[in-house]
Amino acid sequence: QVQLVESGGGLVQAGASQRLSCGASGGTLENYRMAWFRQVSGKENEFLADISFNSRTIRYGDSVKGRFTISRDNAKNTMYLQMTDLKPEDGGKYYCAADQRRSFYWGANYAAASSFDAWGQGTQVTVSS
Repeated sequence: QVQLVESGGGLVQAGASQRLSCGASGGTLENYRMAWFRQVSGKENEFLADISFNSRTIRYGDSVKGRFTISRDNAKNTMYLQMTDLKPEDGGKYYCAADQRRSFYWGANYAAASSFDAWGQGTQVTVSS
């Protein structure tokens, strides 16, 4: 099973931009659908975005649409989340996830955490007002 590692978190001011990365060891990500989730203490994982293996299908959660951009570089075995116009409510622990069973997925539960079977340890993002 592939192991995922997030990086790029930290403290930023509201309105700033930040880029998160998700790297992998123990396998290649190139055949997998990937996603970013966010968790705030006491709340469920929030779906932010997913990307198909070939980057042709990208979907965003409503709270980040127009501000965040998901991308991947399969040659580097890495996925990214470019975040712009950050708000205090964007703070939380950001997780990358891999769907090792599918390269893309049209099911109704595509945004569900249960549709992914590999997770990183998360990286903390704090946005100060």
